[in-house]
Amino acid sequence: MTDLRSAGVVETVRLTSDGDLTPRIVVDEALERIATLNPPLNAFSVVLAEQARDEAAALGRGDDAPGPLHGVPIAIKEELDVAGAVTTFGGNGNSTPAAADSTLVSRLRAAGAVIVGKTTMPEFGAWPYTEGSARGITRNPWDPTRTPGGSSGGTAAAVASGMVPVAIGGDGGGSIRIPSAMCGLFGLKPQRGRVTAAPHAHLWWALGTTGPLARSVRDAAVVYDVIRGTTEVDRFHAGAVGSFEQAALTAPGRLRIGWSTKPVTLGVKPDPLHVAAVEETARLLSTLGHDVREIDPKYPDPTAAFVPQFFAGIRDEAQMVEHYDRLERRTRETYRLGSWVTPRVTEWAIRTGEKVSAKANRVFDEVDVLLTPSIAHRPPQVGILDGRGSAAASMLSMPAIAYAALWNVAGNPAASVPCGIAEDGLPVGVQLVGPTDGEELLLSLSAQLEEARPWPLVVGATD
Repeated sequence: MTDLRSAGVVETVRLTSDGDLTPRIVVDEALERIATLNPPLNAFSVVLAEQARDEAAALGRGDDAPGPLHGVPIAIKEELDVAGAVTTFGGNGNSTPAAADSTLVSRLRAAGAVIVGKTTMPEFGAWPYTEGSARGITRNPWDPTRTPGGSSGGTAAAVASGMVPVAIGGDGGGSIRIPSAMCGLFGLKPQRGRVTAAPHAHLWWALGTTGPLARSVRDAAVVYDVIRGTTEVDRFHAGAVGSFEQAALTAPGRLRIGWSTKPVTLGVKPDPLHVAAVEETARLLSTLGHDVREIDPKYPDPTAAFVPQFFAGIRDEAQMVEHYDRLERRTRETYRLGSWVTPRVTEWAIRTGEKVSAKANRVFDEVDVLLTPSIAHRPPQVGILDGRGSAAASMLSMPAIAYAALWNVAGNPAASVPCGIAEDGLPVGVQLVGPTDGEELLLSLSAQLEEARPWPLVVGATD
Protein backbone atom coordinates (compact mmCIF):
# COMPACT_ATOMS: atom_id res chain seq x y z
CA MET A 1 0.00 0.00 0.00
CA THR A 2 1.25 3.48 -0.90
CA ASP A 3 2.57 5.62 1.94
CA LEU A 4 0.84 8.92 1.23
CA ARG A 5 3.25 10.75 3.52
CA SER A 6 5.97 10.28 0.89
CA ALA A 7 3.75 10.21 -2.21
CA GLY A 8 4.40 13.19 -4.43
CA VAL A 9 2.18 15.05 -6.85
CA VAL A 10 2.61 12.67 -9.78
CA GLU A 11 2.01 9.57 -7.66
CA THR A 12 -1.02 11.09 -5.93
CA VAL A 13 -2.62 12.01 -9.25
CA ARG A 14 -2.00 8.48 -10.54
CA LEU A 15 -3.73 7.00 -7.50
CA THR A 16 -6.77 9.29 -7.66
CA SER A 17 -7.12 9.17 -11.44
CA ASP A 18 -6.86 5.38 -11.66
CA GLY A 19 -9.39 4.96 -8.86
CA ASP A 20 -6.98 3.31 -6.41
CA LEU A 21 -7.88 6.04 -3.92
CA THR A 22 -10.54 8.75 -3.88
CA PRO A 23 -9.60 12.41 -3.45
CA ARG A 24 -11.53 12.36 -0.17
CA ILE A 25 -9.33 9.57 1.24
CA VAL A 26 -6.16 11.38 0.15
CA VAL A 27 -7.31 14.66 1.70
CA ASP A 28 -8.53 12.99 4.89
CA GLU A 29 -5.12 11.38 5.38
CA ALA A 30 -3.37 14.71 4.73
CA LEU A 31 -5.57 16.39 7.33
CA GLU A 32 -4.75 13.64 9.83
CA ARG A 33 -1.03 14.16 9.24
CA ILE A 34 -1.45 17.92 9.67
CA ALA A 35 -3.31 17.39 12.95
CA THR A 36 -0.46 15.22 14.24
CA LEU A 37 2.62 16.92 12.80
CA ASN A 38 1.72 20.59 12.70
CA PRO A 39 1.47 21.49 16.43
CA PRO A 40 5.21 21.12 17.17
CA LEU A 41 6.29 22.61 13.81
CA ASN A 42 3.83 25.50 13.32
CA ALA A 43 3.82 25.10 9.52
CA PHE A 44 0.13 25.97 9.08
CA SER A 45 -1.46 29.18 10.29
CA VAL A 46 -4.94 27.95 9.37
CA VAL A 47 -6.27 24.55 8.33
CA LEU A 48 -9.35 24.58 6.07
CA ALA A 49 -10.44 21.08 7.00
CA GLU A 50 -14.17 21.11 6.29
CA GLN A 51 -13.82 23.14 3.12
CA ALA A 52 -11.12 20.76 1.89
CA ARG A 53 -13.23 17.68 2.63
CA ASP A 54 -16.15 19.16 0.73
CA GLU A 55 -13.94 20.00 -2.27
CA ALA A 56 -12.43 16.52 -2.29
CA ALA A 57 -15.84 14.87 -2.10
CA ALA A 58 -17.05 16.97 -5.02
CA LEU A 59 -14.05 15.88 -7.11
CA GLY A 60 -14.91 12.30 -6.40
CA ARG A 61 -18.43 12.79 -7.76
CA GLY A 62 -17.42 14.71 -10.88
CA ASP A 63 -17.90 13.33 -14.38
CA ASP A 64 -15.15 15.43 -15.96
CA ALA A 65 -11.77 13.93 -16.84
CA PRO A 66 -9.32 14.24 -13.93
CA GLY A 67 -7.18 17.37 -14.02
CA PRO A 68 -3.38 17.39 -13.75
CA LEU A 69 -3.61 17.91 -9.97
CA HIS A 70 -6.65 15.69 -9.33
CA GLY A 71 -7.09 15.27 -5.59
CA VAL A 72 -3.68 16.68 -4.62
CA PRO A 73 -3.74 18.40 -1.19
CA ILE A 74 -1.92 21.74 -1.49
CA ALA A 75 -1.11 24.46 1.04
CA ILE A 76 -0.88 28.16 0.19
CA LYS A 77 1.46 30.78 1.66
CA GLU A 78 -0.35 33.44 3.68
CA GLU A 79 0.34 36.26 1.22
CA LEU A 80 -2.01 34.77 -1.42
CA ASP A 81 -5.80 35.14 -1.34
CA VAL A 82 -7.86 32.02 -0.63
CA ALA A 83 -11.60 32.63 -0.65
CA GLY A 84 -13.06 32.51 2.84
CA ALA A 85 -9.71 32.82 4.62
CA VAL A 86 -8.08 35.99 5.90
CA THR A 87 -5.00 37.02 3.91
CA THR A 88 -2.83 37.75 6.93
CA PHE A 89 0.58 38.34 5.30
CA GLY A 90 1.88 36.55 8.39
CA GLY A 91 0.50 39.03 10.92
CA ASN A 92 -2.66 40.41 12.49
CA GLY A 93 -3.20 43.41 10.23
CA ASN A 94 -6.20 41.95 8.42
CA SER A 95 -9.39 40.49 9.86
CA THR A 96 -11.80 40.16 6.91
CA PRO A 97 -11.75 36.92 4.87
CA ALA A 98 -10.86 37.23 1.19
CA ALA A 99 -13.92 37.33 -1.04
CA ALA A 100 -12.26 35.45 -3.91
CA ASP A 101 -9.25 33.31 -4.74
CA SER A 102 -6.16 34.83 -6.27
CA THR A 103 -5.72 33.82 -9.91
CA LEU A 104 -3.01 31.32 -8.97
CA VAL A 105 -5.28 29.60 -6.45
CA SER A 106 -8.12 29.53 -8.98
CA ARG A 107 -5.83 27.76 -11.44
CA LEU A 108 -4.87 25.18 -8.84
CA ARG A 109 -8.51 24.43 -8.06
CA ALA A 110 -9.40 24.21 -11.76
CA ALA A 111 -6.65 21.58 -12.14
CA GLY A 112 -8.19 19.47 -9.35
CA ALA A 113 -6.04 20.53 -6.40
CA VAL A 114 -7.61 20.75 -2.95
CA ILE A 115 -6.56 23.67 -0.75
CA VAL A 116 -6.07 22.30 2.78
CA GLY A 117 -4.77 25.43 4.51
CA LYS A 118 -2.42 28.38 4.59
CA THR A 119 1.19 28.36 5.73
CA THR A 120 3.09 30.55 8.16
CA MET A 121 5.48 33.30 7.10
CA PRO A 122 7.27 36.20 8.79
CA GLU A 123 5.15 39.33 8.51
CA PHE A 124 5.12 40.50 4.86
CA GLY A 125 7.89 38.00 4.11
CA ALA A 126 10.45 40.52 5.27
CA TRP A 127 12.97 38.05 6.70
CA PRO A 128 14.48 34.68 5.71
CA TYR A 129 13.49 33.14 9.06
CA THR A 130 9.86 32.26 9.80
CA GLU A 131 9.22 33.72 13.22
CA GLY A 132 7.59 36.72 14.81
CA SER A 133 5.29 37.85 17.59
CA ALA A 134 2.10 37.28 15.56
CA ARG A 135 2.60 33.65 14.53
CA GLY A 136 5.37 32.47 16.80
CA ILE A 137 8.23 30.28 15.60
CA THR A 138 8.09 27.78 12.75
CA ARG A 139 10.53 24.89 13.14
CA ASN A 140 12.58 22.76 10.78
CA PRO A 141 11.26 19.17 10.57
CA TRP A 142 14.82 17.82 10.38
CA ASP A 143 15.72 19.46 13.70
CA PRO A 144 13.02 21.43 15.56
CA THR A 145 15.68 23.52 17.28
CA ARG A 146 16.58 24.98 13.86
CA THR A 147 14.76 27.35 11.53
CA PRO A 148 13.26 26.09 8.26
CA GLY A 149 14.28 29.43 6.72
CA GLY A 150 11.87 31.84 5.12
CA SER A 151 9.97 33.59 4.16
CA SER A 152 8.23 30.45 2.84
CA GLY A 153 9.20 28.57 5.99
CA GLY A 154 5.75 27.21 6.78
CA THR A 155 5.44 26.00 3.20
CA ALA A 156 8.78 24.20 3.43
CA ALA A 157 8.03 22.62 6.81
CA ALA A 158 4.65 21.36 5.57
CA VAL A 159 6.20 19.62 2.55
CA ALA A 160 9.41 18.34 4.15
CA SER A 161 7.49 16.75 7.02
CA GLY A 162 5.11 14.97 4.65
CA MET A 163 1.96 16.86 5.65
CA VAL A 164 1.31 17.71 1.99
CA PRO A 165 3.09 16.67 -1.22
CA VAL A 166 3.57 20.24 -2.44
CA ALA A 167 2.85 23.77 -1.28
CA ILE A 168 3.03 27.28 -2.70
CA GLY A 169 5.64 29.80 -1.60
CA GLY A 170 6.91 33.15 -2.78
CA ASP A 171 10.38 34.50 -3.50
CA GLY A 172 11.31 38.18 -3.23
CA GLY A 173 14.92 37.71 -2.15
CA GLY A 174 15.41 33.95 -1.92
CA SER A 175 12.24 32.97 -0.08
CA ILE A 176 11.62 29.81 -2.13
CA ARG A 177 15.26 28.76 -2.40
CA ILE A 178 16.35 29.48 1.19
CA PRO A 179 13.75 27.25 2.92
CA SER A 180 14.16 24.62 0.19
CA ALA A 181 17.87 24.47 1.00
CA MET A 182 17.27 24.32 4.74
CA CYS A 183 14.56 21.65 4.49
CA GLY A 184 15.88 19.40 1.70
CA LEU A 185 13.38 20.36 -1.01
CA PHE A 186 13.51 21.35 -4.65
CA GLY A 187 12.56 24.99 -5.05
CA LEU A 188 12.67 26.90 -8.33
CA LYS A 189 12.28 30.67 -8.43
CA PRO A 190 10.87 31.17 -11.92
CA GLN A 191 11.68 33.91 -14.38
CA ARG A 192 10.19 37.27 -13.40
CA GLY A 193 6.74 37.51 -14.94
CA ARG A 194 6.31 33.74 -15.36
CA VAL A 195 3.58 33.38 -12.72
CA THR A 196 0.77 35.88 -12.26
CA ALA A 197 0.47 38.06 -9.18
CA ALA A 198 -3.19 38.84 -9.97
CA PRO A 199 -5.26 40.42 -8.54
CA HIS A 200 -2.12 42.48 -7.82
CA ALA A 201 0.17 43.91 -10.49
CA HIS A 202 3.35 42.63 -8.86
CA LEU A 203 4.87 41.09 -5.72
CA TRP A 204 7.44 43.48 -4.24
CA TRP A 205 7.72 45.30 -7.57
CA ALA A 206 10.35 43.63 -9.79
CA LEU A 207 11.69 41.38 -7.02
CA GLY A 208 8.96 38.88 -6.21
CA THR A 209 7.43 35.85 -7.81
CA THR A 210 5.48 32.79 -6.69
CA GLY A 211 5.88 29.04 -7.07
CA PRO A 212 5.87 25.58 -5.49
CA LEU A 213 8.24 23.92 -3.07
CA ALA A 214 8.26 20.20 -3.80
CA ARG A 215 10.02 16.94 -3.03
CA SER A 216 10.88 16.21 -6.66
CA VAL A 217 11.73 18.17 -9.78
CA ARG A 218 8.89 16.66 -11.79
CA ASP A 219 6.35 17.49 -9.08
CA ALA A 220 7.39 21.14 -9.17
CA ALA A 221 7.26 21.15 -12.98
CA VAL A 222 3.72 19.74 -13.04
CA VAL A 223 2.51 22.47 -10.68
CA TYR A 224 4.26 25.19 -12.69
CA ASP A 225 2.56 24.02 -15.87
CA VAL A 226 -0.75 24.65 -14.08
CA ILE A 227 -0.04 28.05 -12.52
CA ARG A 228 2.24 29.76 -15.01
CA GLY A 229 1.12 32.56 -17.32
CA THR A 230 0.31 36.18 -16.61
CA THR A 231 -2.72 38.38 -17.18
CA GLU A 232 -3.36 41.94 -18.30
CA VAL A 233 -3.18 42.91 -14.61
CA ASP A 234 0.48 41.90 -14.29
CA ARG A 235 3.22 44.47 -14.77
CA PHE A 236 5.87 41.92 -15.78
CA HIS A 237 5.65 39.19 -18.44
CA ALA A 238 8.19 36.45 -19.13
CA GLY A 239 9.12 35.04 -22.53
CA ALA A 240 7.67 31.96 -24.22
CA VAL A 241 8.65 28.49 -22.97
CA GLY A 242 7.53 24.92 -23.51
CA SER A 243 6.21 22.26 -21.13
CA PHE A 244 8.03 22.29 -17.80
CA GLU A 245 7.07 18.67 -17.10
CA GLN A 246 8.50 17.60 -20.44
CA ALA A 247 11.68 19.50 -19.62
CA ALA A 248 11.98 17.59 -16.34
CA LEU A 249 11.69 14.32 -18.29
CA THR A 250 14.26 15.27 -20.94
CA ALA A 251 18.04 14.88 -20.65
CA PRO A 252 19.78 18.26 -20.80
CA GLY A 253 22.55 17.35 -23.23
CA ARG A 254 26.12 18.51 -22.69
CA LEU A 255 26.18 21.90 -20.94
CA ARG A 256 28.82 24.47 -20.03
CA ILE A 257 28.53 24.78 -16.25
CA GLY A 258 30.46 27.35 -14.28
CA TRP A 259 30.75 27.07 -10.52
CA SER A 260 31.70 29.56 -7.85
CA THR A 261 31.45 29.77 -4.08
CA LYS A 262 32.12 33.52 -4.07
CA PRO A 263 29.18 35.27 -2.35
CA VAL A 264 27.49 38.24 -3.95
CA THR A 265 27.33 39.91 -0.54
CA LEU A 266 30.68 41.22 0.66
CA GLY A 267 31.79 40.13 4.12
CA VAL A 268 29.85 36.85 4.07
CA LYS A 269 31.82 33.62 4.29
CA PRO A 270 30.19 30.36 3.14
CA ASP A 271 30.11 27.41 5.50
CA PRO A 272 32.68 24.75 4.52
CA LEU A 273 29.85 22.22 4.13
CA HIS A 274 28.33 24.38 1.40
CA VAL A 275 31.63 24.86 -0.35
CA ALA A 276 32.13 21.09 -0.30
CA ALA A 277 28.60 20.54 -1.65
CA VAL A 278 29.28 22.81 -4.63
CA GLU A 279 32.62 21.15 -5.35
CA GLU A 280 31.11 17.67 -5.08
CA THR A 281 28.23 18.66 -7.36
CA ALA A 282 30.69 20.08 -9.87
CA ARG A 283 32.54 16.75 -9.91
CA LEU A 284 29.27 14.85 -10.34
CA LEU A 285 28.20 17.08 -13.22
CA SER A 286 31.57 16.48 -14.86
CA THR A 287 31.09 12.70 -14.64
CA LEU A 288 27.67 13.19 -16.23
CA GLY A 289 29.41 14.59 -19.29
CA HIS A 290 29.16 18.34 -18.80
CA ASP A 291 31.92 20.89 -19.35
CA VAL A 292 32.40 22.08 -15.76
CA ARG A 293 34.87 24.70 -14.58
CA GLU A 294 35.36 27.20 -11.77
CA ILE A 295 34.70 30.79 -12.82
CA ASP A 296 34.49 34.28 -11.38
CA PRO A 297 30.90 35.47 -12.08
CA LYS A 298 31.97 39.11 -11.59
CA TYR A 299 28.78 39.86 -9.72
CA PRO A 300 27.42 43.41 -9.83
CA ASP A 301 26.25 44.96 -6.55
CA PRO A 302 22.42 44.69 -6.42
CA THR A 303 22.00 46.77 -3.25
CA ALA A 304 20.86 50.03 -4.86
CA ALA A 305 18.11 48.21 -6.74
CA PHE A 306 17.13 45.70 -4.04
CA VAL A 307 16.85 47.88 -0.94
CA PRO A 308 14.35 50.47 -2.26
CA GLN A 309 12.14 47.73 -3.71
CA PHE A 310 12.31 45.81 -0.42
CA PHE A 311 11.12 48.87 1.49
CA ALA A 312 8.51 49.70 -1.16
CA GLY A 313 7.13 46.17 -1.01
CA ILE A 314 6.79 46.25 2.77
CA ARG A 315 5.21 49.71 2.74
CA ASP A 316 2.74 48.81 -0.03
CA GLU A 317 1.52 45.72 1.80
CA ALA A 318 1.39 47.51 5.16
CA GLN A 319 -0.79 50.20 3.59
CA MET A 320 -3.21 47.53 2.32
CA VAL A 321 -4.02 45.99 5.71
CA GLU A 322 -7.09 46.93 7.72
CA HIS A 323 -5.34 47.45 11.07
CA TYR A 324 -1.92 49.03 10.77
CA ASP A 325 -1.71 49.34 14.55
CA ARG A 326 -1.79 45.55 14.87
CA LEU A 327 1.39 45.06 12.86
CA GLU A 328 4.48 43.86 14.69
CA ARG A 329 6.80 46.46 16.17
CA ARG A 330 9.66 45.44 13.86
CA THR A 331 7.37 45.76 10.82
CA ARG A 332 6.27 49.25 11.81
CA GLU A 333 9.91 50.18 12.33
CA THR A 334 10.75 48.88 8.84
CA TYR A 335 7.83 50.87 7.44
CA ARG A 336 9.17 54.06 9.00
CA LEU A 337 12.74 53.40 7.88
CA GLY A 338 11.49 53.11 4.30
CA SER A 339 9.70 56.45 4.24
CA TRP A 340 12.33 57.84 1.83
CA VAL A 341 11.25 55.34 -0.85
CA THR A 342 8.80 57.42 -2.84
CA PRO A 343 7.18 56.14 -6.06
CA ARG A 344 9.83 58.00 -7.98
CA VAL A 345 12.61 56.24 -6.03
CA THR A 346 10.94 52.88 -6.62
CA GLU A 347 10.83 53.40 -10.37
CA TRP A 348 14.48 54.48 -10.29
CA ALA A 349 15.33 51.26 -8.42
CA ILE A 350 13.56 49.14 -11.04
CA ARG A 351 15.51 50.85 -13.82
CA THR A 352 18.70 50.35 -11.83
CA GLY A 353 17.80 46.69 -11.51
CA GLU A 354 17.67 46.41 -15.29
CA LYS A 355 21.28 47.62 -15.45
CA VAL A 356 22.26 45.15 -12.73
CA SER A 357 20.54 42.39 -14.70
CA ALA A 358 22.49 43.21 -17.85
CA LYS A 359 25.77 42.97 -15.95
CA ALA A 360 24.81 39.80 -14.05
CA ASN A 361 23.74 38.04 -17.24
CA ARG A 362 27.14 38.48 -18.86
CA VAL A 363 28.13 35.26 -17.11
CA PHE A 364 25.86 33.40 -19.53
CA ASP A 365 28.02 34.47 -22.45
CA GLU A 366 30.57 32.08 -20.96
CA VAL A 367 28.44 29.29 -19.45
CA ASP A 368 24.94 27.84 -19.80
CA VAL A 369 24.31 27.39 -16.06
CA LEU A 370 25.88 28.86 -12.93
CA LEU A 371 26.36 26.62 -9.86
CA THR A 372 26.70 28.22 -6.39
CA PRO A 373 25.73 27.53 -2.78
CA SER A 374 22.04 28.25 -2.09
CA ILE A 375 22.82 29.88 1.26
CA ALA A 376 26.01 30.74 3.11
CA HIS A 377 25.25 29.42 6.59
CA ARG A 378 23.78 26.29 8.14
CA PRO A 379 20.18 26.64 9.40
CA PRO A 380 20.41 28.82 12.53
CA GLN A 381 18.82 28.06 15.87
CA VAL A 382 15.20 29.19 16.12
CA GLY A 383 14.65 32.53 17.77
CA ILE A 384 17.36 34.24 15.76
CA LEU A 385 15.18 37.36 15.41
CA ASP A 386 13.98 37.51 19.02
CA GLY A 387 14.07 41.09 20.26
CA ARG A 388 15.80 42.31 17.11
CA GLY A 389 14.94 45.51 15.33
CA SER A 390 15.00 46.05 11.59
CA ALA A 391 18.70 46.86 11.31
CA ALA A 392 19.82 43.82 13.31
CA ALA A 393 17.37 41.54 11.48
CA SER A 394 18.74 42.78 8.16
CA MET A 395 22.32 42.00 9.18
CA LEU A 396 21.33 38.54 10.40
CA SER A 397 19.62 37.92 7.05
CA MET A 398 22.75 38.52 4.97
CA PRO A 399 24.10 34.93 5.03
CA ALA A 400 20.72 33.59 3.90
CA ILE A 401 20.32 35.91 0.91
CA ALA A 402 24.02 36.20 -0.03
CA TYR A 403 23.68 34.05 -3.15
CA ALA A 404 19.97 34.44 -3.83
CA ALA A 405 18.84 38.06 -3.86
CA LEU A 406 20.86 39.13 -6.91
CA TRP A 407 18.73 36.88 -9.11
CA ASN A 408 15.54 38.53 -7.86
CA VAL A 409 16.95 41.85 -9.01
CA ALA A 410 18.11 40.34 -12.31
CA GLY A 411 14.88 38.37 -12.80
CA ASN A 412 16.59 35.11 -13.80
CA PRO A 413 15.28 31.66 -12.89
CA ALA A 414 17.23 30.01 -10.07
CA ALA A 415 16.70 26.74 -8.22
CA SER A 416 17.86 25.19 -4.96
CA VAL A 417 18.60 21.52 -5.55
CA PRO A 418 19.05 19.12 -2.60
CA CYS A 419 22.42 17.40 -2.11
CA GLY A 420 21.41 15.11 0.75
CA ILE A 421 21.94 15.26 4.50
CA ALA A 422 25.17 16.56 6.04
CA GLU A 423 26.90 15.16 9.10
CA ASP A 424 25.03 17.67 11.27
CA GLY A 425 21.79 15.90 10.33
CA LEU A 426 20.45 18.81 8.28
CA PRO A 427 19.93 19.07 4.52
CA VAL A 428 22.32 20.77 2.12
CA GLY A 429 21.34 22.43 -1.16
CA VAL A 430 23.13 24.03 -4.09
CA GLN A 431 21.82 26.74 -6.37
CA LEU A 432 21.56 26.46 -10.14
CA VAL A 433 21.02 29.76 -11.97
CA GLY A 434 19.91 29.90 -15.59
CA PRO A 435 19.78 32.53 -18.31
CA THR A 436 16.68 34.62 -18.93
CA ASP A 437 13.64 32.35 -19.53
CA GLY A 438 15.86 29.34 -18.80
CA GLU A 439 13.54 27.36 -16.51
CA GLU A 440 13.43 24.37 -18.87
CA LEU A 441 17.23 24.13 -18.80
CA LEU A 442 17.28 24.21 -14.99
CA LEU A 443 14.49 21.65 -14.66
CA SER A 444 16.24 19.26 -17.05
CA LEU A 445 19.60 19.58 -15.29
CA SER A 446 18.04 19.39 -11.81
CA ALA A 447 16.20 16.19 -12.76
CA GLN A 448 19.47 14.70 -14.01
CA LEU A 449 21.09 15.50 -10.66
CA GLU A 450 18.08 14.06 -8.82
CA GLU A 451 18.42 10.79 -10.71
CA ALA A 452 22.18 10.58 -10.19
CA ARG A 453 22.02 11.57 -6.52
CA PRO A 454 18.57 10.80 -5.03
CA TRP A 455 17.62 12.78 -1.95
CA PRO A 456 15.30 11.87 0.97
CA LEU A 457 11.65 12.49 0.12
CA VAL A 458 10.50 13.28 3.65
CA VAL A 459 12.12 13.71 7.07
CA GLY A 460 13.59 10.43 8.23
CA ALA A 461 13.61 8.77 4.79
CA THR A 462 16.85 7.08 3.83
CA ASP A 463 16.43 6.77 0.07
